[in-house]
Parts: sequence; C-alpha cells; structure tokens
Amino acid sequence: MANQTEQTPDWGGMRSLTIATGASETAGHKNMLYLIRLRWIAVLGQITTIAGVTLGMGLHLPLPQMLSVLACLIAFNIGSHLRWHENPIVTNNEMFLALLVDVASLTAQLHFSGGTTNPFAFLYLLQVILSAVLLDAWAAWTTVAITAACLGGLALFSLPLPQLLENAGDFAHLYVEGMLICFLLNAGLLVILIKRITGNLRERDARLADLRQRAAEEEHIVRMGLLASGAAHELGTPMATMSVLLGDWLRMPEFTQDPSLREEILEMQTQLKRCKTIVTGILLSAGELRGESSAKTTLRAFLVELLDEWRTNRQVISFEYDDQLAHDIPVVFESALKQTIFNLLDNALEASPQWVALTVSTEGDVLKLAVSDRGPGFAPAMLEQFGKPYQSSKGRPGSGLGLFLVVNVARTLGGTVEARNLERGAVVELRLPLTAIALEWEPKNEH
Repeated sequence: MANQTEQTPDWGGMRSLTIATGASETAGHKNMLYLIRLRWIAVLGQITTIAGVTLGMGLHLPLPQMLSVLACLIAFNIGSHLRWHENPIVTNNEMFLALLVDVASLTAQLHFSGGTTNPFAFLYLLQVILSAVLLDAWAAWTTVAITAACLGGLALFSLPLPQLLENAGDFAHLYVEGMLICFLLNAGLLVILIKRITGNLRERDARLADLRQRAAEEEHIVRMGLLASGAAHELGTPMATMSVLLGDWLRMPEFTQDPSLREEILEMQTQLKRCKTIVTGILLSAGELRGESSAKTTLRAFLVELLDEWRTNRQVISFEYDDQLAHDIPVVFESALKQTIFNLLDNALEASPQWVALTVSTEGDVLKLAVSDRGPGFAPAMLEQFGKPYQSSKGRPGSGLGLFLVVNVARTLGGTVEARNLERGAVVELRLPLTAIALEWEPKNEH
C-alpha cells in the first residue's frame, strides 16, 4: 500500500495550477471590463473638453482630425465590449494591447491640441500606473518607455495652438486651470480604479486560497480512498478464511450439540457478513462518486431502507423521522452518499445517545436533510473550522474525519453542509440540489 500511495500522480499540484490559472483569468476579465468603462469615461471627457474649448473659449481646434480619433476609440471600445462579453479569458498581452490603444489615442489628441503645452499630457501618468498594476513587469516597463517616447515626440513635433501664442497671459492662465482639472481627473480616476482593482485582486487571492484549500482536502480524500481500498483488499482474505472456519464449526458435533455456542457462531456469521458488506461498499466507493455502486430508487424508499439498516446496527433509544416531502421523487443514490448520511446520524448519536432526529424536506429544487441531537452542541472553534479534517471534540487520534467526508461528498454533488447550535443540542443540515440525484428532475410548485 505504501508503494501505491507513493506512486500516485500529484493531482493536487496539477489541480492547484489549474485553480490559480482560472482565478487569474477571472481577475483579468474583471480588470478588462474596468478598462472598457474607463475608456467610455475618456470618450465622454474628450467630447466635453472639445465642446467646452471650442464653444466656451472660442479656440479653434482641428475638429475633423480629433473627431476621427474619437470615432476610432469608440469603435475600438465597442469591439472590446463585444469580444470580452463573449470571451472571459484575458491574457497579459491582450491587456497590454488595450492600454497601448489608449496611449495612442491620447497621443493623437494631444498632437492635434497643442502637444506638451496641453496640460492634459499628464494623463500619461494614468496609463503608466494602470500598467504597473495590471500588467507583467516587462509590459509595464515597455509602457513606460512608449509613453516617454510619445511625450518626447510631442515636445519635438507638436506645435502649440496659434491662438494661445498670441496672448501669453491667457495661455498661462488656461494652462494652470487645465493642469488643475487634469490633476483632479487623474486623482479621482486613480482612486476609483485602484480601489476596485485591488479589491478585485484581494477577491482573487481569497478565492485562490479557498480553492487551494479545497484542492488539498480533495487530495487528502484521494489518499484516504487509496488507503481504504488497499485495506479492504487486505481484509478480504482473512474474512474469507473466518467465514470458512465458522462454517466448519457449525458442522462439528461439539458446537451443534451446544445451543448457546451455535447461537454465538450464527451471530459471528451475521457480523462477518456485515463486515463483508462494509468492505464491498468501500471498494465500490473508492472510484468516482457516481460509479458502479449507484442504484435507481425513490427518495422515500431509499431513506426508509437506509434508516432501517442504521437502526438495526445501532443502539438507538429514541429516534424521530419527520418526512416533510410533498411528493416522492425518483432518484439515483450510491453507497458514498449513503455513508454520508450514516456519518451524520452516527455523529449525532455519539453526541446524544438518548435522542436523534432526521427531518427531510425540499425547498424549491434543493433537498434538505437535517440531523438534530440533544447533546452539548458544537464548540465555537469547531463551528468556525466545520468540515476541516481532524476537528473533533472526541479527543481521539484520527477522529473528526466523518464530517470532513460529509462536507466533501456534498461539495462534489454541488451541495452544502451547515451546522448550528440549538437551545438544546445541535443540528447539521445537508442541502443537495435535486438535479444532482433525481432522475429527470423538474421543479414543481409546492403548496
């Protein structure tokens, strides 16, 4: 078994890489949407500035050229919106290209409106800061070089507006006003965007941490499954030997003539058959969750059979079963899910040997299984770490895996497990989407 475990592929490492890639792509898509919104703000700002300068100040601008640049920017943004609405994966190169288009648009507008004498040239800083936040290091430094080259080109080849050269006093006054407006625009946009982008990055990091934890837990489940299946195979031979020996004993006169011994041997055979059933269930559940061990039945029939088996093999003093189902549902269940419900009932029984209850109901297209007890309840620390491995109040080495397995099986089926304390005892609620277990499930209105 040791060799089998050591030769297991590093599924956890590959899964972690896939998770990290997926989370980064999601963050990149959100950041691209922020850029598209920023570009619409830039379009609106350019229209407002051109109208204000032309109509309000009486300055003559090369409107055909500037409006052409504006039309190209609008067309690019519409295309970007259509593309990134359909394609959620954004690479660093694509983000880099989008920022370069913004730099080119800004450079063209500045060239036609006074070059470096236009105070809005400081908007280059906005592009540089966005590249530092959004792009890889090489792309960010490339953006710095390109913006510096554009600014240098404007200083060499662009001319101030002729009307401003005629009156130096008006030029200085307008330049200061424009610089203040540019500063406020830069500062406001940067605060809004950086807050949103960093919030997006924090959300991505939190999601990555959660998914990596899930990957580690699933890897733990895989290793446990390998060990369990190996142990089940190893137990098969001694149990077969014991079965043969018990059969031989029943035919020996020493045992057949003693009713008490014969009764004990029959009880041993019954318990041995139960052990074989458990081992078979482990082997059937060692692969995929929905595999050869699945069986077609109805929800009520499955639960009644499950509870009959559970009460037969446990010392249950008082058990309450509350069936609140409006109608029966054809379903497919397998041993893994059956063992999940057993684990919930067993944990409740250990906490409250005198009384355990199971309530079954549906809420829309969700099946709810609530297991209640009248024990001491969960400690606050256990509720915070609910579903993590080896979190238990039993104080035994290796305990705390039951609820861990419950949470992972539910998560695999798209469900959830929640625990909370009551005034007396606690309740653990297993919620599963009926689409994951029902045959041809269609939501019905319940009255």
